[in-house]
Amino acid sequence: MAIRGSAILGALALAGVSLFGLTAKAEDVTISVWSLDRDIQPAPNLISDFNKLNTGIKVEYRQIQFDDVVSEAMRAYSTGQAPDIIAIDNPEHALFSSRGAFLDLTDMIAKSTVVKTSTYFPGPLASTMWDGKNYGLPKATNTIALYYNKDMFKTKGLDPSKPPQTWDELVDAARKLTDPAANVYGIAFSAKANEEGTFQFLPWAQMAGGGYEHINSDGAVKALDIWKTIITEKLASPDTLTRGQWDSTGTFNSGNAAMVISGPWELDRMVKEAKFDWGVALLPVPELGAERSSAMGDFNWAIFSNTQHPAEAFKVLEYFVSQDDRMFKDFGQLPARSDIAIPETGVPLKDAALKVFNEQLKYAKPRGPHPEWPKISKAIQDAIQAALTGQMSSKEALDQAAEKIKAVLG
Repeated sequence: MAIRGSAILGALALAGVSLFGLTAKAEDVTISVWSLDRDIQPAPNLISDFNKLNTGIKVEYRQIQFDDVVSEAMRAYSTGQAPDIIAIDNPEHALFSSRGAFLDLTDMIAKSTVVKTSTYFPGPLASTMWDGKNYGLPKATNTIALYYNKDMFKTKGLDPSKPPQTWDELVDAARKLTDPAANVYGIAFSAKANEEGTFQFLPWAQMAGGGYEHINSDGAVKALDIWKTIITEKLASPDTLTRGQWDSTGTFNSGNAAMVISGPWELDRMVKEAKFDWGVALLPVPELGAERSSAMGDFNWAIFSNTQHPAEAFKVLEYFVSQDDRMFKDFGQLPARSDIAIPETGVPLKDAALKVFNEQLKYAKPRGPHPEWPKISKAIQDAIQAALTGQMSSKEALDQAAEKIKAVLG
C-alpha cells in the first residue's frame, strides 16, 4: 500500500504540472474549502493529496454540519467571511446561485481541458445550472431503485428474474408478498413529512408527466393514488408516513418487507445484514414505454463569488474533477459522470446492484433547480401526508399543493 501510495503521488505531481499549469510560488495562495465530509470521505483526502503537489496553492479544510450549511454559508457570504469553495446539497444550489453568491463558472469550464460537461449525467449537471449558466460542478451523486427479496418472490410463486416493471405490477406483487401472519409487508418506502418524502415521490410524478411545476397533473394524482392504495391495503407499514429511508431499508433487511425503495448508500449494509438472496431493479414506470425518472441526491462544488482568488479556486476544482475515478474506489460514492466505470467489488450481489443504480442515474432528475425549493418541497410533503392519512383525496391534496407552489413561483 505504501509503495502504491508513493507511486500515485508521484504521478499526481507530474499531472499537477500538465493538467493545471501551476508552478510553486514563494508564497502560497490559500484557498479555503467547507464540506460535510469526514476523514474517510473525499474532501479532506483530496485536499491532503492536492497539498502534497506543492502547486503554489495551499488548501485549508473545515468540516461543517448538515443543519448549518445554508444558514452559516449565507451568513458568511453576507459578511465577507465565506470560504472560497463549498460543497452544497444539490437542491440548495439554486438558492445561492440566484442571489449572486456563487461564481459563474461558465467561461472557465468552457476553457478547461479537465472539466468536460458532456461527461456528466444530465441530472447532476442540471442541478448546478441557473438562468442558463453553470455555477458549480457535481461532486458525487446517488439515486433510488427497487430492492427486492428473491427468496420471498420464489416462495410466493413470483419469478425472481422478473421484478415489477410497471406500477400495476408493483402493486400486484406487493399484494401477493404481503403476509400479515408472518409480519411481512409487500413493500417499504418513505413518505415522511420531510425532504425524504419528496425525494421518493417526485420521480413517480415525473414519470407520469408531472413535476413540481404541475404537481397536480393527472399522472401525479394517479401516482399518489397508488401510494394511497398501498397504505390503505396495508401493503406497507402504517409508519411509512413517519419513517425515513434508513429505517425502511432496515425493515427490508430484517425480512419484514419483501421490497424497498432505497439507494446505493445502503449496499454495504445490505450485504452485511440481509440473510437472503436479493436484487435491485429500475423503478417501475406507469406503463411499459413510459418516461423513466428517479431521485437524485448528493452534493455539488461551488466557488463563492466574493473569492479573492477565482482562478486558483477553479484550479482546485479541476483537481477534484481529475480525481473523480477515485470516488467509488476510495470513498464508496458514485461519480456524477457517465464516462467513469464503476470497478468490480468482488461481491456479486453488490456488483449487480451497482450496474442497476448506474443505469438508473441516466434518468435521475434534480429537485428544482429553484431558489425556493424548501417551500416547494414542503407543499409536496403536506399533500402526501394529507392524502395518505385520509384528510383529502389525492387530487384535492395535490391541487392544494399546486396552489402553494404557484404562489412561490410567482
